Amino acid sequence: MNVFILMLLGIVGFALAGLAVFGWALKSGQFEDPKGAAARILDESDRPR
Repeated sequence: MNVFILMLLGIVGFALAGLAVFGWALKSGQFEDPKGAAARILDESDRPR
């Protein structure tokens, strides 16, 4: 039973750490440009003529 409790605490700890990293990524602007490079690849304005 002790192993189960330790595993459960570990899982909760990893989940909270993942949530904290996701919140940090949101605040630092990682998701500001969702189309990003995918849309810029198709842009023809920078092709040589």
